[in-house]
Amino acid sequence: MARITKNEKLALSKIDKDKKYSLSEAASLVKDISNTKFDSSVDIDVKLGVDPRKADQMVRGTVSLPHGTGKDVRVLVLCTPDKEEEAKSAGADHVGLDEYVKKIKDGWTDIDVIVATPSVMGKVGPLGRILGPRGLMPNPKIGTVTMDIANTVKDLKQGKIDFKVDKYGIIHSAVGKVSFDADKITDNAKEFLKTILKLRPASAKGGYIQSIFMSGTMSPSIRIDEKSVISEN
Repeated sequence: MARITKNEKLALSKIDKDKKYSLSEAASLVKDISNTKFDSSVDIDVKLGVDPRKADQMVRGTVSLPHGTGKDVRVLVLCTPDKEEEAKSAGADHVGLDEYVKKIKDGWTDIDVIVATPSVMGKVGPLGRILGPRGLMPNPKIGTVTMDIANTVKDLKQGKIDFKVDKYGIIHSAVGKVSFDADKITDNAKEFLKTILKLRPASAKGGYIQSIFMSGTMSPSIRIDEKSVISEN
């Protein structure tokens, strides 16, 4: 069993394991207990009362965080030459088609999001076995297969994220950095949770949001009072 460090012990001592915290309390606490030497992410894990094996209970969506993620999102746009200037002007990090299709086939995936125009999906489709497991495959359902390249790239750069429930019924996402003000972490978390609540499947029975935890990188998790989140929305 790994030994607990002095900093980890101190962080744990500040969390009341029997308490469920409000979002604002958790946002302040996650900053207080962070002890990494880098600007760690603030993450939220939401356990849902759904069965992801059933197509009508797959919860997936996008949300634009009011204060961004604090992360520099690297965007690749795969498009025809007539859309390249639009993509570059909007701030895309990489723009092109055939050369990037080849690079990806050769194993390159050093990007965070791929946006594609519908007309090039015939070339992008075969990359699914590489991009799919990494969550990089362009998808019209989350707005990454589109003709509106400029606005899509700008939204992604400003903090638009996509999420989906995993096979265990959990949605995991970063909602900021510990360097953010607690109010900004709270705002981002509220917007994220509000979006998940709106996506409740009609076929989901019983309690929808079963638990919510907030944590920083390499920090203990803080239990959020899910009833307070539901009542606010």
